[in-house]
Amino acid sequence: MRGEEHLDEACDLGVPWPEAFAEEYRARGYWNEEVLGSLPAQLPDVRDRQAVVTATRTLTYGGLDRAADRLAAGLRGLGLGAADRVVVQLPNDVELVVLCTALFRLRAIPVLAYPGHRSAEIVHLVNSSGAVAYVCADETADCDYRTIAKDVLAATGSLRHVLVAGDPGPFTALSEVDGEPLDLPAPRARDVALFLLSGGTSGPPKLIPRTHADYTYQLRQSSRLCGFGAATRYLCALPMGHNFALACPGVLGTLRLGGTAVLAPSADPEVCFPLVESAGVTVTSLTPPMVSRWLEAAERTAYDLRSLELLQVGEARLAPLTGAKVPARFGCVLQQVYGMSEGLLNYTRLDDPLSTVLYTQGRPLAAADETRVLREDGQEAAPGEEGELFTRGPYTVRGYYRPGEGDRSPFTPEGFFRTGDVVRRTATGYFEVVGRTGDVVNRGGEKVPARELEEHLLADPRIDSAAVVGVPHPDLGEQTCACVVPQDAAKPPTLGEVRAGLTDRGVAPYKLPDRLVLLGRIPLTPVGKTDKRELRAQLRKRNGKS
Repeated sequence: MRGEEHLDEACDLGVPWPEAFAEEYRARGYWNEEVLGSLPAQLPDVRDRQAVVTATRTLTYGGLDRAADRLAAGLRGLGLGAADRVVVQLPNDVELVVLCTALFRLRAIPVLAYPGHRSAEIVHLVNSSGAVAYVCADETADCDYRTIAKDVLAATGSLRHVLVAGDPGPFTALSEVDGEPLDLPAPRARDVALFLLSGGTSGPPKLIPRTHADYTYQLRQSSRLCGFGAATRYLCALPMGHNFALACPGVLGTLRLGGTAVLAPSADPEVCFPLVESAGVTVTSLTPPMVSRWLEAAERTAYDLRSLELLQVGEARLAPLTGAKVPARFGCVLQQVYGMSEGLLNYTRLDDPLSTVLYTQGRPLAAADETRVLREDGQEAAPGEEGELFTRGPYTVRGYYRPGEGDRSPFTPEGFFRTGDVVRRTATGYFEVVGRTGDVVNRGGEKVPARELEEHLLADPRIDSAAVVGVPHPDLGEQTCACVVPQDAAKPPTLGEVRAGLTDRGVAPYKLPDRLVLLGRIPLTPVGKTDKRELRAQLRKRNGKS
């Protein structure tokens, strides 16, 4: 078991804010001593209130408190303690909320994986975090996570425990990890509370260390702006491991104020509409493709959706024509949310005119957010001019945890995070997102790092060279297009064969290419790098045919 001498390690896992900034953030009240994992004690009847609701289960705040304390004690009995990293890959269900609460109280650190990750991504997360435990579901319709666990154990060195929600197979059942509650040292606001994942714009995702102080500040500010309170009933339809669904204000913002988190296993309307009616959902968050599906399904549904008051849309830009249908169809407020797991969040306000909501992606959450929009020449862009967005502030991190060797840091010496997003700032301070400077495909809000996928493609013996680009798609925004030069032009691989090979390598389904284009050669720049601008031009000339 880890001794108490390790307690200081939890605050050393991130890149600290310079002391002058930290002092200012504390003096201005941006940071306080609030930590994740506590109950909203200001509500006298909180223990009997519904905390978590699913289609089949309900957990009160008192039940959540007891379950989290017992699980924390059980995890401590396995030898887990302060600063230990735990890769968590669970669906939206009661166990995920209880586990995260228990880990916060134990001062262990959840590394929040996505349900769509497979062995390649989980191995990377375990190795890059030094995780000692992996917690997963047993299986879903398309994946047996216990098989992934076997692959991860074989490919990593730090992992000591595999805990499974459901049938554990050869591993330990999460339900059996239990113990009498212990008097544990309380978390400290400066400690790293959790690791979120970067969008992986230049390879596999990087670990983003979020402290209790900066994350609770994000929750307080977001909850106030979005009107969350004890009466909020938030439907978590997107994976809870995403910052958007977790804390914008999301599940954690809801639970912090005594509201009810309603958890759905997917964002499909046939799954969510019954929950909206039965649980009286007031708020939810969706990606643009799911907004389109909800709008279509709402035309023919028999479920009562009138409780919905706010629909947040994020992870990708929403088409104005689609957004314009939301208030009329659902009778609710539409809000665009644009942000990043590294920190900065931008929201349209609840009282903004519809034109602002439809044609911008919001303005910074807090007055403490510092932003710059810089042109390619390094000069500040004027309102309406395009430039790359830079930011720093009390909830924007100052660096990744253990970035890979040779990785170009997106953090400037002044502490600004270089987002890689090309934006225009309006005269009123709102942002219009234009695109990306980085090499990533934004597939309906799921970020597909081109370099990572190219490396997997090149492991296929049938492929000589490869380049991955995004191509326009009316619903997803972009689809993933793999442009490859086959080893044998007479026997080139098919899209199905390429996807099957990537699946065998453990690549997540959302990263699999949607299209395959066969080329005689990959266009190169004068210095020998892939010329993706020319490649996209060639694809446009092909008029979408492949």
